[in-house]
Amino acid sequence: MDQLDLWNKCVAFHGHECGGLMVGFKAALLAIEGLKLEFSEDEQVVCVSENDACGVDAIQVLLGCTAGKGNLLFHLTGKQAYSFYERASGKSLRLVLRKRPPDIPRELGFEWLRDRAPRDLFDIKPVRADLPEESRIFQSVECSKCHEHAAEHFIRLQEGNPVCLDCWSTYNRLAV
Repeated sequence: MDQLDLWNKCVAFHGHECGGLMVGFKAALLAIEGLKLEFSEDEQVVCVSENDACGVDAIQVLLGCTAGKGNLLFHLTGKQAYSFYERASGKSLRLVLRKRPPDIPRELGFEWLRDRAPRDLFDIKPVRADLPEESRIFQSVECSKCHEHAAEHFIRLQEGNPVCLDCWSTYNRLAV
């Protein structure tokens, strides 16, 4: 499949063309090139996105990283940055979008992004965190207050009883 077909597939998934989708598209292409990645049927490829913006949709389409499979994780810093990991080889990289030149107006941003090679858009850096462990299946625990079930790693004990995060009240004597 050529790049135009891949782009059209991303647009169909996302719903429209936009600069944010193009950022994720170019990041995925660069990760594919840099780590020799293929579409991840399971958790072979992992992406940790530092944003929850449009570009994440292109990464899902091109690399098969999804929250449901557990190979799309979010470390929300508000940065246009993505860390990619390839489990079999242990290789990884972090891509950080460079700032658009000041002489390129916002309304021309999409075309500017589209016309650049992926390597010209991102700084390639080492990842900041180790490869995340593979996703696990947790037991469900009933909340003693609302009686809804939640995965055990999201349950807290309060007065000796299991409570979900919605029902849990924090204890903080120092408001800092």
